[in-house]
Amino acid sequence: MRQTVLLTLQEQPYFCLPESVGHYHQHPEHSVLREEGALNNFNIHYVASGKGYVEVEGTVHELRSGQAVLYFPHQRQRYYSSQDDPWDVRWVHFYGERLHDYMIERGFHRNLLWTLRQREGWEAAHLALLDEAERHRMLHPALLSTLTYAVLAEFVHQAVPLKNRRAGQAENRILSLLPQMQQQACEPFLLQDWAERAGVSEHYFCRLFKSVVEMTPMEFITRSRLQMAKQWLLECPDRPIGQIAEDAGYPSVSYFNRQFLAREKKTPTEYRRLYWN
Repeated sequence: MRQTVLLTLQEQPYFCLPESVGHYHQHPEHSVLREEGALNNFNIHYVASGKGYVEVEGTVHELRSGQAVLYFPHQRQRYYSSQDDPWDVRWVHFYGERLHDYMIERGFHRNLLWTLRQREGWEAAHLALLDEAERHRMLHPALLSTLTYAVLAEFVHQAVPLKNRRAGQAENRILSLLPQMQQQACEPFLLQDWAERAGVSEHYFCRLFKSVVEMTPMEFITRSRLQMAKQWLLECPDRPIGQIAEDAGYPSVSYFNRQFLAREKKTPTEYRRLYWN
């Protein structure tokens, strides 16, 4: 069990700071009840493995690997570990003057229970914060704030409302395809092939992809292609723009130029000139 509790700073210039951060493993006795109004900070409890339970308005919900509960300040909190399969739970309590508006603007007040679409980034950010808090406590408040924001940013980017298990399995198949889609982005994009790999129809693939990744499959492919092209523009200064366009999956150099301009606000040639005169 790892746990660090820090002093709450009443006047501070930072967007967010941790009040406490910790990691409980093989601790089946972990059980918390806080009545409404008891805690004046945000609270994320994330399950890395095992399982636990959250009570919401008299209903008990199970949390498993990759799932989390987010409490706003002053909310009633009731959560506890499973006795037979104790959760490995990573948690952080944090606060900040503008956090309430920030979270409401992004809709996080609408749900209590969440699933992280990609969990590795959040786990790494949380570990970095926990290590820093254990080593130096409040000696480096700017770094503490930066690391807390990294935890929050990963959560905001990856968290989606907790859904049923079947929908979650389909989402996981989409996520597992993303590295392949990025790697093969410069090849012709065949929607049917990717839908078959995910085991769903083309229509459902597009709908699910948009829900999980927050962009269409073609938008993801376009972003991946342009990322590669941008890298080649700098790494290969003698390679013609037309060749880079073709290598990136754009037989039409004019269409490639328009796509690049729309995102970078400059043409490929103008971008290259920033680094190669």
